[in-house]
Amino acid sequence: MFAENTIYIVGNAKSQQNNPITHQYGQFFIGFVVDRETGKIVTCGTSSTIQTTNDFICSIFIGKSLQDDMQVIKEQLESRYFGSSQKAILVAYKDAQKKFSRIVNGLTVDLSE
Repeated sequence: MFAENTIYIVGNAKSQQNNPITHQYGQFFIGFVVDRETGKIVTCGTSSTIQTTNDFICSIFIGKSLQDDMQVIKEQLESRYFGSSQKAILVAYKDAQKKFSRIVNGLTVDLSE
């Protein structure tokens, strides 16, 4: 289903205490399938509780670079996404960025994070 040059990275963040995601999962997660060479996000999935939320969040990320498109993604989230997980989405994205950077630089990734 995915090309051999893709990798799977999960970024996680704490969500607000009153958020249904926190009640169901404890944290907010975004799983990214990324092209190892270009950093392009092929697809993603989130720990959201509503499928439409997952689809909408992923539409903001797919096709963008995990490494280089932070500003574009941040602007789109702030101008288009008005759910209570907005901050958690950005934190999870930054977490995935850190992991991706470690992977492409040949460093180990702490999978317990």
